[in-house]
Amino acid sequence: MRPRDGWLQPVTSVTYRRARTGGGSQSVHLPVDRITVDRLPAGCRAVLVAGDLQGIASPPSGGDPVLLGVALADHLTVWAEAGLLPPPSEVGVLLAGDLYSAPDADRRGASGDVTDVWLAFAVAECAFVVGVAGNHDEVDAAEVAAMRPGIRLLDGDRFAAGGVLFGGVGGVTGAPDRPGRRGERDFLAEIAKLTGTPPVDVLVLHEGPSGDEPEQLGNTAVRRLLERRPPALTVCGHVHWDHPVSRLGAGRTVNVDGRVLLLVEDS
Repeated sequence: MRPRDGWLQPVTSVTYRRARTGGGSQSVHLPVDRITVDRLPAGCRAVLVAGDLQGIASPPSGGDPVLLGVALADHLTVWAEAGLLPPPSEVGVLLAGDLYSAPDADRRGASGDVTDVWLAFAVAECAFVVGVAGNHDEVDAAEVAAMRPGIRLLDGDRFAAGGVLFGGVGGVTGAPDRPGRRGERDFLAEIAKLTGTPPVDVLVLHEGPSGDEPEQLGNTAVRRLLERRPPALTVCGHVHWDHPVSRLGAGRTVNVDGRVLLLVEDS
């Protein structure tokens, strides 16, 4: 699942509301772009990767606003019917965390329950849904796993789907007495276990490595660690990159803070 070098291809977007710096909310667009990879999990024609969906949006069928991640899952069938992507049953999903928004999208940094987002992708009957919790997410791994087979919230563990081995570590580095945080030494140790034997093909993080470009901010200690045995694909969010792809040794990092990337094979 290593992304190939090349331009992103715009597919569509979702209009939503997010908190504005200084208070209140604003209307913005969630971009959905396509990028090619060298291979996909068996049974999938695409893998949707998203993170930091901190906003609210109206479902495609109308009605009261819901968490942006819920609206995104509801759009999958609509987009499939329009020929923009395959049916949800042929789409895998990777979630990089921070899926919560204040109910009126008027407060930055709000934390809360994101179970409904995971459930929405489960109900959409996606091929699999794998991801991690962000530092603003409240969600239980056992409850997620019970939704149906192929749904896994990871934190230091592995999960295989379609012949691809996924691993994930949630949260961010910081004071362990605060929610969604662990000390950097423990954070790096969890990542190191996943790049050991057997090494994962795809690593999903919330706080990820820094990129090649100065503006691709991230955790430099995570980058140094991953450069030793880089996964084919490392997914992260937490900080925004204008260009979401960076080299990481022989692999690639994809940052999906506030965006959706649709991974597809070369046609």
